Amino acid sequence: MVKRRNIYTHDIDLKKLHIKNATRDDFAIEIEKIPYRGYEVEDISDGRKIVIVKPGGKQSYGRIRKEDFFVFIFNPSDQTLWQISHNQIYDDIVAKSQNEKEQAIRLLQALELVYNGEEPDIVIKKIEVGSSIGENPEALLKAYKWIWGQEDVNYPTGKGRAMSWEGWAKKDNQMVKTGTGLKDLLIKLQKE
Repeated sequence: MVKRRNIYTHDIDLKKLHIKNATRDDFAIEIEKIPYRGYEVEDISDGRKIVIVKPGGKQSYGRIRKEDFFVFIFNPSDQTLWQISHNQIYDDIVAKSQNEKEQAIRLLQALELVYNGEEPDIVIKKIEVGSSIGENPEALLKAYKWIWGQEDVNYPTGKGRAMSWEGWAKKDNQMVKTGTGLKDLLIKLQKE
């Protein structure tokens, strides 16, 4: 079963923006400073781009987060914006692991380096990651840099980027481990 992607076709006016990946707090602080509009933040070798649009309108803990933003994979050739999500990336990596387990493990190890503040382009040079299944690993690494920044902005006093990496969710006003984090998937694949 193919899951539906949030894809929109529309012209978008983008401005180039570069913010170096960093630790959780430093990256979130820089993101909060950027003005509202669309930004081209990463180039993907296949011609697509990672773009962010601020504000995003996210509500967290009952409040609208004014510094929230949307993360898209933009394809200039057909003017499509794919609003990529953690669940879509997780499912993509699970699909990769079913036929290319070692590549999936390398991708998760590369994601861990990006999670810890390394730039995706540097990580790509350190760890050779490829896959013939699903989404381009480069796109996933570059998208997650910004998804994690988004989570850090939206949940500054909570788990931030750890929500998707470590698998945390809010349940009955408490943060609980879900077992669906990328780190959980990495540990599972390494044990198999």
